[in-house]
Amino acid sequence: MTPEAAHAAVRFGLGGKPDAPVPDDPRPWLLAQLRPMPVLDGPDLEEIRKARFEDDREAALRLRRTLVEGETTAWAARMLTTDAAFAERWAEFWGNHFAISRRSINLNLLAGHFQRVAVRPLVFGSFEALMLSVYRHPAMLGYLDQAGSIGPGSRAGQRRSRGLNENLARECLELHSVTPAAGYTQADVTALARILTGWSIGRGAEHNEPAGFIFRAAGHEPGPKTLMGREFPEGEAGGVAALTMLANHPATHRALAQKLAAHFVQDDPPPAAAARIEAALRNSGGDLAAAARAVIAEPEAWRPLAKLRSAQDYAIAVMRGLGLGAPAAPQLVQVLGRLGQPLWRPPAPTGWPDDAASWAVPEQLMRRVEWANELAARAAFTPALTESFLGPLARAETVTAARRAGSAREAVLLLLASPEAQRR
Repeated sequence: MTPEAAHAAVRFGLGGKPDAPVPDDPRPWLLAQLRPMPVLDGPDLEEIRKARFEDDREAALRLRRTLVEGETTAWAARMLTTDAAFAERWAEFWGNHFAISRRSINLNLLAGHFQRVAVRPLVFGSFEALMLSVYRHPAMLGYLDQAGSIGPGSRAGQRRSRGLNENLARECLELHSVTPAAGYTQADVTALARILTGWSIGRGAEHNEPAGFIFRAAGHEPGPKTLMGREFPEGEAGGVAALTMLANHPATHRALAQKLAAHFVQDDPPPAAAARIEAALRNSGGDLAAAARAVIAEPEAWRPLAKLRSAQDYAIAVMRGLGLGAPAAPQLVQVLGRLGQPLWRPPAPTGWPDDAASWAVPEQLMRRVEWANELAARAAFTPALTESFLGPLARAETVTAARRAGSAREAVLLLLASPEAQRR
């Protein structure tokens, strides 16, 4: 394995796999993955709705457990077996950008569908299309309380005590698009919240409604609204136009480029690296495949081991390096919680952190060592393990210490818990 191939496996991919080494020249391998990702099989929104509202308590628990286990296990199996690891990492990045949390019962059931249908198939298309897809999904509408946001001047608003909810509008401006660097005001947050009133969740086939997105005109705030100096018409079309404007705003391209550079280059990336990714987004009209090509072409992204792995990154890389395939999927889901990054349960709408300071804490690193020690008890130490897990990225000190270890278990532990194993 060449140093570039080893680096590509861990920086752009999910970690090396014994049965599918990265080609010695990894750039064509990476570029070949920049194609639309299919919608994966799984329960649809109507099936999920039935599980949510099943009257029989025992049947409901059974349905919900089966649904959640199916979604999480399928995700884990894909992470452990995929040969298109860059595409999957790219999809994970955008799923975390538009973070939701399955800490509530409803979102627990919707999180897998959200990732499979609203995010993953659109991550190599336009950012505009991705944002519109995400904002029309019941998981995001529910997570940020948009479904219950009612225009005060709407027909429904004049009849009910409930009113405007600004959560989705605030996170849209602050986290998902332009960021505070664009200089928006609280008045803009309120304006976007009014523009998006009526964006809600249907009650399903039994009510002759979709189980997903529905625009409820009765709850929409009437009249035109002004957002960041631009006027938008009333109705669903006004919301689409506003989100389209935000998705294509220069400040959005700048913020996305900075975040991509922080993920694929280093925590505090050189300004020139972020600027090149920003130019790709700007010149392509927000094409995420163009951004991916810019990331692959970025010279700074090819400096090895500049990023500390998150718990999820570490767990996936270790299990792939050991050759643990689909049968180990439930184990991967379980260990993510143990390592402090439970699947699809970020602590806030900001998503999981992507910097060394958040993960280089003693308790987190000790949990990794303890888990690696358990795995080492069941693994054989061979040159192939070193090659698939780190290859030329392994330090000479690590290789020498593993070879001189008193047992196979100790040798494997030295490799899995090494400083370079914590990085990508």
